[in-house]
Amino acid sequence: MDDIPVAIRPVRKRFIDELRRSIRRRNLAYTTEKTYVHWIKVFIRFNRMRHPDTLGARHVDAFLSWMANERHASPGTQAIALNALVFLFEKHLERDLGELDFSRAKPRHRVPQVLTHTEALVIIGGMRGVSRLMIQIMYGSGLRQAECCALRIKDVDFGMRELIVRDGKGRKDRRTVLPQSLEIPLHIQIDAVRELHATDIGEGFGEVYLPHRLTDKYPHAAREAAWQFLFPSACIGADPRNGQMRRHHIHPSTVRRALKKAVRASGIPKPVTCHTFRHSFATRLLEKGYDLRTIQELLGHSNISTTEIYTHVLNKGGRGVISPIDT
Repeated sequence: MDDIPVAIRPVRKRFIDELRRSIRRRNLAYTTEKTYVHWIKVFIRFNRMRHPDTLGARHVDAFLSWMANERHASPGTQAIALNALVFLFEKHLERDLGELDFSRAKPRHRVPQVLTHTEALVIIGGMRGVSRLMIQIMYGSGLRQAECCALRIKDVDFGMRELIVRDGKGRKDRRTVLPQSLEIPLHIQIDAVRELHATDIGEGFGEVYLPHRLTDKYPHAAREAAWQFLFPSACIGADPRNGQMRRHHIHPSTVRRALKKAVRASGIPKPVTCHTFRHSFATRLLEKGYDLRTIQELLGHSNISTTEIYTHVLNKGGRGVISPIDT
């Protein structure tokens, strides 16, 4: 970045600002905005800071082929970069890229890292507070870390013993099991969030971000307790899109740091991340004989082949699901 001529910086900044506005007009998630901006910046740097107006399909082909052949990117990473560039040219610049011809990244067949039930409980036992409860949900319900962070009070259905994941990966909603053993901790957490929300309201804050222009449809919902994040941030901060002061959900790095510390203290010699507990959730259900279709639905996989990576036991079928954390 430091070797870029000073004269180029203002032009590039204005372009990125316009790109962000274009993304926000289409009401894409903020995480999608950050991802698209990142890969478009990488694409611009790859082409020696040339303005995208002067680039085209052959430059996109060269960049994506470089990702596959030189950077050895995964198919998923290459697909994300492709989506970003398609948005850049076809949505933002309104130019048709036509048919692309680039080297496809080679798939990597890796066995997911899984913890035994004992190992999972040892790690969880070394954690405290909100981070512990979040890891328990990931293991007990099979949520991704981002899905767990995005939970709101209204997404916890104690009556049906379900957690509702809204706008998950692929912008899909789904329902998954609510561990019975977590009902009391979740009631306590919800009470704490309601108390914090009441304090925020008293101090002139209390609004939370609502997706998909729901603020226009439900103008008072943003201040309702039910819409508050189940795991709120410790402090109020400015919304990066409009500068409005809000209390967002807890930052994912907070949970990762707490988990890393617990894994280190446990002495378990496995590479453990938040996603490891989702893998372990699926493996426990397979071990108990639940069928792949049930597990696919709980995990939110679009394709059954994704769920099949966990299987090395016979699926014996099953109806009701008992969370592995309740055993």
